[in-house]
Amino acid sequence: MKRVSVVTGGAQGIGAAIVRRLAADGDSLVLVDIDAMAAEATAGEIAAAGGTVRVVLGDVSADQTVAEVAETVAGLGRLDVLVNNVGDFRPASKTFGHSTPEQWQRLYEVNLLHVFKMCHALVPRMIEQGHGAVVNVSTVEAFRGIPGHAVYSAYNAGVSAFTKSLAVEVGEHGVRVNAVAPDLTDTPQTSREAMLRGRDPGLLRSWLPLGRFGQPEDFAGVVAFLASPDAGFITGHTIPVDGGTLAASGWYAREDHKGWTNMPNHP
Repeated sequence: MKRVSVVTGGAQGIGAAIVRRLAADGDSLVLVDIDAMAAEATAGEIAAAGGTVRVVLGDVSADQTVAEVAETVAGLGRLDVLVNNVGDFRPASKTFGHSTPEQWQRLYEVNLLHVFKMCHALVPRMIEQGHGAVVNVSTVEAFRGIPGHAVYSAYNAGVSAFTKSLAVEVGEHGVRVNAVAPDLTDTPQTSREAMLRGRDPGLLRSWLPLGRFGQPEDFAGVVAFLASPDAGFITGHTIPVDGGTLAASGWYAREDHKGWTNMPNHP
């Protein structure tokens, strides 16, 4: 019987790569996204390749959307994998002092609240089944300071902390909970072109030990592993998928005193 996998933010970027990978592995997908056009395009690609995918449109932090996902899963009769992929550093401010409570609230909804809501709605089905795998998407910025994005960093640290605690709570029921922490990935949200603007591409080796930006497929492979029996004894962990940036470096004050960068212009 096919596994059933739910992927939030599955229309573009890392989420779409995860959807494509799990579909290629034979899963029946529930793709959740707020962008109708992008969601339908990705779903059409999966269907054309012979895969099975259902689309739920809406803001994943909204109760109505969560309820629709739960209803869709109930109709499918099982849930094997839940990937909470939605996350964004926007709305952003120059500094924490310039940020507003309204921004904090939206960052909370986009980065942490939806993880609570989706797990609260869907993990009980996994417990009832006696098996399941949850993979949350955090960020390397949960493990280092990120100037100008303190609130975003805090909520993603919350994702990783929640991952650990939920894993301990539900492990006896055969449910595993892990997370991945991306960095410097070429996606529509953080394109290679934008990250390299005004910089020498030859300096990539000084920013990332692997010498290249991440591709969405890099993350999809790790998520597929964490959702598979090969990771059957792994739970409660956040795995950095970052080309070595956490191991090698952090943020640097710019020479012109105009803020900070994690991509210095000089080796």
